[in-house]
Amino acid sequence: MSSLEVTARGAAADAIGNHVPDLVRDEVASKLFAQDATLWGKAAEEESAKRLSWVGLPRSSRPLLGEIAALREELRGDGVSRIVLCGMGGSSLAPEVICATAGVDIVVLDSSSPDVVRRAITTDLQKSAVVVSSKSGSTVETDSQRRAFEAAFTEAGIDPTTRIVVVTDPGSPLDEEARGAGYRVINADPHVGGRYSALTAFGLVPSGLAGADIGALLDDAEAVADLLAADDEGNPALRLGAAMGGTKPLRDKLVLVDAGTENVGFGAWAEQLIAESTGKDGTGILPVVADGQAPKHTYADANVVRLVAIGDEDDFDADADSTLRHPDSVAAEQPGPADPTPEENLGDSGSVISVAGSLGAQFLLWEAATAVAGRLLDINPFDQPDVESAKKAARGLLDAAGSQEEPPAFVDGAVEVRALGGDWLGDAATLPSALVALVRELDKEHGYIAIMAYLDREQDADLEHVARALFDRVGRPVTFGWGPRFLHSTGQYHKGGPANGVFIQVTADPQEDLAVPGREFTFGEFIAAQAGGDAQVLAEHDRPVLRLHLTQHGRGLSQVRAALTSPGA
Repeated sequence: MSSLEVTARGAAADAIGNHVPDLVRDEVASKLFAQDATLWGKAAEEESAKRLSWVGLPRSSRPLLGEIAALREELRGDGVSRIVLCGMGGSSLAPEVICATAGVDIVVLDSSSPDVVRRAITTDLQKSAVVVSSKSGSTVETDSQRRAFEAAFTEAGIDPTTRIVVVTDPGSPLDEEARGAGYRVINADPHVGGRYSALTAFGLVPSGLAGADIGALLDDAEAVADLLAADDEGNPALRLGAAMGGTKPLRDKLVLVDAGTENVGFGAWAEQLIAESTGKDGTGILPVVADGQAPKHTYADANVVRLVAIGDEDDFDADADSTLRHPDSVAAEQPGPADPTPEENLGDSGSVISVAGSLGAQFLLWEAATAVAGRLLDINPFDQPDVESAKKAARGLLDAAGSQEEPPAFVDGAVEVRALGGDWLGDAATLPSALVALVRELDKEHGYIAIMAYLDREQDADLEHVARALFDRVGRPVTFGWGPRFLHSTGQYHKGGPANGVFIQVTADPQEDLAVPGREFTFGEFIAAQAGGDAQVLAEHDRPVLRLHLTQHGRGLSQVRAALTSPGA
């Protein structure tokens, strides 16, 4: 399916009616697809002029198809059946969605955890090829992972240049180094930002090598390109962009709900695109990827929250679905929804957007819609001014390796508890009471909670479900991010968006540390510095941060899970 459909109700529909006629009159769609850099104001013009080639990718990426197919056959002839992708942010999120949707296996290594890296470099190495993706060519996480694989291949008697493929911008430090060392290098379009790069070499090379039909992906995107470029009130990108960025007052939480889409994991990709593109200058849109059905609390927040159903409208009927109700109809202690009455249904009083379409078409749609929303929000959707701050803080902590961290405020069982960003902890002396103190800092009308877990997202995957439990418990949107990958996603919004978030950071010592070949730091030191640097910058922005460090992994994780999910904990 290459068609697109965007429908809306309530405030989202009002925003479409209020803004789309003006967007059509101003020829925003056609100017966007003509790469007009003036659409976001003078201050954004220099950056946007270098970031708009994504509008033509369905056609301009075609030459990659033959090269990728030939390389895949070559690798298969060498016995390769496992593709590993080393990349962060936009370099990893799109391939993960593409491969999951296509039903093909790919290993995405977007962590600095020594346990995660060790597992990646020791599993089926003889059958593995590695794609190293970095737009800047200087991403420390990706460089460290590359070094680990080079050493592992060499130790196993495999020439790394036959198994590592590099994707980067032309002229980047990685481009020059890799070519000089004899590696295969495929350059991406340098005039596309990382989070808009799904249809560039960053999205296509690893996905194609893993076996996804990337030609069909481009076909689906190309089939809707003219529709999205049309100055017409039916343009799905104008409609979605207006619904995202045009509500008055701005409903700045966008709850993404899977309504039967075949695009597996699409919410995680959209989360990065929207949060990093819009979360700046004290404004922005926070995507909340819902776990399961739409959280019942969202309907009490008609002035804050919009729901987005990603899938077919028939699978998401707000007037019929019993999960789409005002939370007052459910007693707080009841975990499941009661039968709704017509008065309790969302109806037209809330704000619901439904988006349906194939994966390639949706990539291009959401990119265009996010650019349109940026215009309505009066921000530059192509920069990320607050991402670098956490990187700098992490580098500072690495340089100061060996210095003692501030002692915890207290220790509860297997969890060390620290509080940053103000004197909000009070006399709390247990993990549950510290959580209560943090929630007291929450803006009850506009606030959100962000859980940031610098753990193993494969082995500790069940922890992600605490976000939904806490969402239901406190009645405020809760996001969940695996560190350090969220630093290249919602991390921008945390620091540059509205100052109404409170933060829970979970860290742990690795089972065993791992050296970074050719570097003076280990992976364990690196991920600890990333977590510490992020918490430091959040605190400098006066964001309350509850840092929870597990001194015993299993026991501590159980304590954290209980504190976040049990009302009586």
